[in-house]
Amino acid sequence: MGQMLGRIEEYWTNRAEGYSQVNQEELATEQKNRWLKALEMEFPHRDPKDIRVLDIGTGPGFFAIILAKAGYQVTAVDYTEEMLCKAKENAGRYADRICWMRMDAQKLELPDNQFDVAVSRNLTWNLENPDEAYKEWKRVLKPGGQLLNFDANWYGHLFDAEKRREYEEDRKHVEEQAMEDHYIGTDIDEMEEIARNVPLSPVIRPAWDMKVLKNLGFQSVRTDEQVWQRVWSDTEKVNYASTPMFMIKAVK
Repeated sequence: MGQMLGRIEEYWTNRAEGYSQVNQEELATEQKNRWLKALEMEFPHRDPKDIRVLDIGTGPGFFAIILAKAGYQVTAVDYTEEMLCKAKENAGRYADRICWMRMDAQKLELPDNQFDVAVSRNLTWNLENPDEAYKEWKRVLKPGGQLLNFDANWYGHLFDAEKRREYEEDRKHVEEQAMEDHYIGTDIDEMEEIARNVPLSPVIRPAWDMKVLKNLGFQSVRTDEQVWQRVWSDTEKVNYASTPMFMIKAVK
């Protein structure tokens, strides 16, 4: 295991409880319906029970849980054991319907051509080898299978003065509106140190992703840079105004 991978695992182990609470809030509110609608708009138009979905970097299980409840066959993977524990707790009676596996998203221990859809959220930005991850995700998809990745340029403000100014504006607006600041309660120093040492923080995305996915031979690649407007809560929109979430859809 690489030194950085171990450091990332330790960070997310420490974040597991707090991040799980965020997922619990999403599962208890309209968020879950917004997200399910956004996912299903892109999914194959078949009976959910006939669609195999891989949730990569499931964290506390949000995607895995809403998809299992909707009837899909779900396999959920994460590298952090504590996250998988929280995910199973959050899934409740649906936990047994989901196949949970601990593994590295950059080196999936899964056979080729297994899944109809692979989904991921807020994962690629903190990988050491995101291009290797994309290669692996393509490998495990069936021909015609779909990759849906949701992410953002989360720590671009560490490398760009204008983005730093926008990030500080976000913090000010959160305070002015008496909202919960999603950066408080995290170990900001450790997260920023990790962000400085992974390759995607200074990169302009999703342009980088489009190029990599096309080079990997996906038959179609497109992005939706407005998806955040449909899936984010009002609090998220204020917290992350300078880092809007995008969706990338690639078809094998």
